[in-house]
Amino acid sequence: MEYMARLIDDEIERYLNIMGAILVVGPKWCGKTTTSTQFAKSVLKLQDPDKRKSYLQLAEIKPSKLLEGDKPRLIDEWQIAPVIWDAVRTSVDDLDGKGLYILTGSTVVNDEEIMHSGTGRIHRMLMYPMSLYESKDSNGKISLKDLFEDKNLNIDGIESDLSFEDLLHVTCRGGWPETLTIENKVDQLEISKSYVENICQTDVSEIDNVKRDPAKIKLLLSAYARNLSTLAKNVNIIKDVNSTYTTLDETTYYSYISALKRLFVIDDIRGWSPNIRSKTVIRTGPKRQFIDPSIATAILNLTPEKLIYDLNTFGFIFENLCIRDLKIYSQPLNGTIYYYHDRLDLEVDCVIQLDNGDYGFVEFKLGDREEEKGAKNLLKIAKIIEKKRSEKQTNIPEPSFLAIVTGGKFAYTRKDGVKVIPIACLKN
Repeated sequence: MEYMARLIDDEIERYLNIMGAILVVGPKWCGKTTTSTQFAKSVLKLQDPDKRKSYLQLAEIKPSKLLEGDKPRLIDEWQIAPVIWDAVRTSVDDLDGKGLYILTGSTVVNDEEIMHSGTGRIHRMLMYPMSLYESKDSNGKISLKDLFEDKNLNIDGIESDLSFEDLLHVTCRGGWPETLTIENKVDQLEISKSYVENICQTDVSEIDNVKRDPAKIKLLLSAYARNLSTLAKNVNIIKDVNSTYTTLDETTYYSYISALKRLFVIDDIRGWSPNIRSKTVIRTGPKRQFIDPSIATAILNLTPEKLIYDLNTFGFIFENLCIRDLKIYSQPLNGTIYYYHDRLDLEVDCVIQLDNGDYGFVEFKLGDREEEKGAKNLLKIAKIIEKKRSEKQTNIPEPSFLAIVTGGKFAYTRKDGVKVIPIACLKN
């Protein structure tokens, strides 16, 4: 299969010219190795079953030997031999060059396993499963970058190529590159199911050699999926699990959650805390999200045919899809994704903030019926900011844009200035 370009490609190329080494992390099966291979001149796959034992023995005796090869040298799944990190750091210092090594990893390594942070030598970047634009399901006619740069951007009449039935399918299919090699749409859904099964049966235990119960992991993932795109507290998720399985105590819960985060399965977003309502408590607890929406549909055994009759559930999963894509599209812009929710229940589904301070507010709505509610939220918080700015009570700028991202067909700008954008029209 011909290589499908990823948005992270430009970032990899850029930092290979800036840093001695780069680290590409992300969930298994998201395409890290395939993408990194495009930039490498030699490859070492530590997980190779025929050579793994020899590689590990060599890593103990002389790890620098594993670094020999044309540069950039790709070291795939480096965390299998954590000593590689310090070896790469030392080599970067000794060779004093750029773009020497590409490391890939599917887990977050415990800091105790490495001696030095790698600051200034190894640049870390997170790779997600494919966005709709990368999988060619979004036509990309509306750019996130343009939304930030042009307040008068004309989007009227731009049309999504994705039907609602197609949207249901790509959500359940997920952004796993392997699905695009499979023609049958029903068979495509098996990839996310297999991913979840692997996580539960082996990965959560192999990450730190701590035996964990696959049945409990499945129940925990199911509970997480039922609380997707909400601010559900840990204690409530534990109660959800224990309504079925009564022996998941708090210590075990946090151990399992930690493992799932280290495997990049869980990818929560944090609350945005600007100084705009000084007397109001801002909620900053995590909004529950998976790295890909298909994890939720797989663990809950949901299909496009089932979801079309449960649009309430699909609304929460759709938000996860949108958050995934906006995280990917905002990366090249040095953006971070947050949500906003205060004690007075003023909330915005998504805040995209760039490192220069610019930001935009986004609501997620499946169809037209919820559009008015979303616009009301956006305009209300924008008005509060405008008032605080005029009274010199805040120094944050006004939002670059207000947008409602939908599962609909057409893009347009409302009379109040709020932009309505189908998710299948967006790109970075």
